[in-house]
This record gives sequence, C-alpha cells and structure tokens, in this order.
Amino acid sequence: MANSPQARKRARQAETRRQQNMAQRSTLRTFIKKVIKAIRAEDKDAATQAYKEAVPRIDRAARKGLIHANKAARHKSRLNAHIKAMA
Repeated sequence: MANSPQARKRARQAETRRQQNMAQRSTLRTFIKKVIKAIRAEDKDAATQAYKEAVPRIDRAARKGLIHANKAARHKSRLNAHIKAMA
C-alpha cells in the first residue's frame, strides 16, 4: 500500500488512467469488430463505411500510446485489404 501522500495520489491517477485506457481499448476493438462483421457478411458498402469510422479511432489510439503505431498500421492495412478483395 502507498504510504506517502505523493504515492497515494500516483496510485489514484494510475487507476483512473487504467480505467480510461480499458474503455478506449474496448471501443477500439468494437469498431474493428464492426468492420470484420461487415466483411464476413460480404456487404462492401457497410464494410467501407465501418472502415471509415474505424480508421480515426485506430489512429487516435496509436497517437495516445494505447496501441503501437505499427499495430495500428497493420490493422488498417489488413482490414483495407479484405475490403478491396471483396467483389
């Protein structure tokens, strides 16, 4: 347990940030899943629209350090490749 006032404050801040990060990460995953769901349903218009909504979320997560920049690029690249592969 944190003993000094500074350590107690840092523990409170860490817990607040952890909860915010978890919420943002969950939202990010939801947006990615929406794209995947549309791809599996083979609905190109819905997949494209979901992808356009997901890209800013992915970029924002990478900018904030929630995910690595390369992971963000990998997600965008793979999702876009799946959409382009649809007839």
